Amino acid sequence: MTKKWFTESVEETLTQLNVSTEQGLTSEEVEQRQAEHGKNELQEQEGKSALELFLHQFKNPLIFILGIGAIVSFFTGHLVDAIAITVIIFINAIIAFWQEFKAQKGMEALREMAAPTAQVRRNGEWIDVLARDIVPGDILKINTGDILAADVRIIEANRLAVDEAALTGESEPVDKIVKVIEDETVGLGDQRNLGFMTTIVTTGTGLGVVVSTGMKTEVGHIADMMANTEETKTPMQERMDTIAKTLMVAALGVVAVVCGIGLYHGMPWLEILNTGISLSVAAIPEGLPTVISIVLTMGSTRMVKNNALAKQLSAIETLGSTTVICSDKTGTLTQNQMQVMKAYDASGRYWEVSGKGFSPEGEFKPLGHTVDAKQSPEMMKGLVVATLCNDAEYIKNGDNSSVRGNPTEGALIVAAAKAGLEQSDMLSTGGYSIVEKFPFDSARKMASVIVKGPDGKHFLAIKGAPDVVLRNASGFMVDGGELPTAPTMSTGSLALAASPAEEVIANYEAAIQDFAEQALRTLAVGYKELTEDDLKREPAELEKDVTVLGLYGIMDPPRPEVRDAVESCYNAGVRTVMITGDHALTAAAIAREIGIIRSEKDLVITGAQLDEMDDEALRKICPEVAVFARVTPEHKLRIVQAQQHNNEVAAMTGDGVNDAPALRRADIGVAMGITGTSVAKDSGDLILLDDNFSTIVKAVRQGRQIFDNLRKFIRQALTANVGEVSVILFAFLMMGPEAILPLTPLMILWINLVSDGLPALALGVEPEEKDLMERKPRKRNESFFSDHLGTRIVTRGLALGGMSYLAFNWALSSGQSAQYAQTMAFAMLIFAQLWHLFDSRSFSSLYRKNPFTNKYLLGAVALSATLSLGVIYTGLGQLIFNTEALSAGHLFGVILVSSLPTFILSGIKEMTKTKVV
Repeated sequence: MTKKWFTESVEETLTQLNVSTEQGLTSEEVEQRQAEHGKNELQEQEGKSALELFLHQFKNPLIFILGIGAIVSFFTGHLVDAIAITVIIFINAIIAFWQEFKAQKGMEALREMAAPTAQVRRNGEWIDVLARDIVPGDILKINTGDILAADVRIIEANRLAVDEAALTGESEPVDKIVKVIEDETVGLGDQRNLGFMTTIVTTGTGLGVVVSTGMKTEVGHIADMMANTEETKTPMQERMDTIAKTLMVAALGVVAVVCGIGLYHGMPWLEILNTGISLSVAAIPEGLPTVISIVLTMGSTRMVKNNALAKQLSAIETLGSTTVICSDKTGTLTQNQMQVMKAYDASGRYWEVSGKGFSPEGEFKPLGHTVDAKQSPEMMKGLVVATLCNDAEYIKNGDNSSVRGNPTEGALIVAAAKAGLEQSDMLSTGGYSIVEKFPFDSARKMASVIVKGPDGKHFLAIKGAPDVVLRNASGFMVDGGELPTAPTMSTGSLALAASPAEEVIANYEAAIQDFAEQALRTLAVGYKELTEDDLKREPAELEKDVTVLGLYGIMDPPRPEVRDAVESCYNAGVRTVMITGDHALTAAAIAREIGIIRSEKDLVITGAQLDEMDDEALRKICPEVAVFARVTPEHKLRIVQAQQHNNEVAAMTGDGVNDAPALRRADIGVAMGITGTSVAKDSGDLILLDDNFSTIVKAVRQGRQIFDNLRKFIRQALTANVGEVSVILFAFLMMGPEAILPLTPLMILWINLVSDGLPALALGVEPEEKDLMERKPRKRNESFFSDHLGTRIVTRGLALGGMSYLAFNWALSSGQSAQYAQTMAFAMLIFAQLWHLFDSRSFSSLYRKNPFTNKYLLGAVALSATLSLGVIYTGLGQLIFNTEALSAGHLFGVILVSSLPTFILSGIKEMTKTKVV
């Protein structure tokens, strides 16, 4: 919305839009404006079709390398190799496609498909129209429960309050007004004379004139910003690109070396080409993309069981790289259910109110005294007043509890239920009845009702701002009796109290201050006994000379499990930052309680302060900020970009359309599955099915474990490839122009896919390391080969390749056939890799890991060994792979000797603590 309608009066707005409230728009005007402004719809991005999603899987750089290998194999007559590689490519694409397709279908099931209607005045009559047919200038009728169908300027407001949490992050409904707002710089959350598309009317009625529709609304502006926000590559995608480039360079380098050796020795071109193909197949781990997809899919399945749905497989590992979580407050860190947290009676006693949200389970726990709340006449009378002077309705459906109406009023009803006072029972069988209501308005800052009690007498039940109730008070109920007092006598200081009345007032004011410092929304309750003559008086007269009963401190409390989750993040080196549209005082109080603010050095920055900072200043201050409050969608996007410029891997949570641009820009966007809008879900990479911050922490743990297991698998797979390449290189270097290939391309494929790939897949379910959540997060640019893993791959691979070449050369020297010698090298490399698997399970050494804790690995090793022996000892295997049966003595020797590289190098590592072997 470009025009600042909140600064315009109602009359000016109607004049500019050329409409009257009595007549509304004519049919001709509607048609004309619809042609000019279009349909009142958001232009959401279309999701990928199934075909597009499938083709997208082939953009993987590793798949590209395999494709080149398949093409070269085909045109050089190695059809079996070409077919095998092609099958691998399609298997990988199908696995990745199916996982993302299921996630997309899960998204569709989560979307809110409602297309609301609206009541507008046209041609002088109120009619129902589809929301998409609304145009600027329409006069919109607003009722409790409505979803606003467009942006409107409020022209009438009767106790009108709107829940704008999805748009602004405001945790409480906003009371709407009609009067002009003079300050042109106020944020969205303070534009109280406007109503915004997609927000929900919680109480009251009113009228509004539509000022913006479709993509010109505030929601449309955010959707447009989201569509134009650049998506970033995840760290996982960047690491896979690095691996692909490394493998490509390595493969080309090795082929160049062998070709150079061949040309030097004058070998025929065909023989050099065959050797080059063998080396290409050996250098590229064909099973790597497939196994990575399978490992990520298994991780995704486990995440769903923990209420996290990953839309893309790469997002799963990214969680493990996260260094900062930018979390929304309302509904994620908090319960999104207002709750009475503290209670105070006029006798000066405090209670803490336990429980969770709108559930009636809970109790009043005395603070600093031993009086039960039910034994306090002031507290019980106050709860009766809070329940009767209340427009909310408490609904209990089996084990589920909810509130219809204003959440703050609902919190009072639930608090009364915890003390044994049921709203429905009081009005149906308890003898109470409501005679007349005087609703809340912003001038009086209180509401009251005339109640007829069980004794047949009438009294006024009053609820409102504490200072206003005090100004209208003539006394306090203390220990069941009334203590008269004059508010003007208050010194405001208990230390200066000169009378019991002044002491009670001072205590009352201290309680108000105490609740305010805890960011509790405070409501006071009182009552007044009425005579028959009083029933005829105006509210302004009735609401004088009331007796104060007590105070209630209300807030949207943190989820019980969030504090431990934030602490787990802190211990894991992951910083949690609260980004909210709510007020700074409320946000800071919650942040302190759950451990986001840990010291005075942790800053709280508001949107107004952000507006005064350039991007460089924001980047510098980001590491010190724990809470960003009263922020706009543009602020959220800037904050995420600043974190990324500081080399942070940023996760962003959100549920509203105001969060969508930041969700899209973040390294991993985490959308809420229950309260989240479809725009937010479409923008996120991960969806929390329970809207719970602690689920993110579980996902971070899962992401770290997946990264660990991927590194273990990559170590195993690439060690095997180095072994395959080196055994061929050793043959060329040692045997000169008469070199015989120790392994055929088909043997190499078998090793990569079956004897190595199958058992290595079991590394994907390896139990997590003990220090998993105690390590600092990985740096954004940290590769899979960090911490000397690349060096270990080369040294172990050379050891495996050298051992295989020695077996091959020994067999030839012993007079065995080339076929028998190849089989010896083949078997030696297979069993050397199987032994190496047990060392790949740990980043320390196999001597520190129980070999029996991964039963899947044991089973996979047994299966791989059995299948590989079948290739050596069955007629079919010998026919396809050109193998020859080994003698029992040679086979036993191969199994025994193949273990030496692993046990010796692991022993060296254990004794010297070096990381290069």
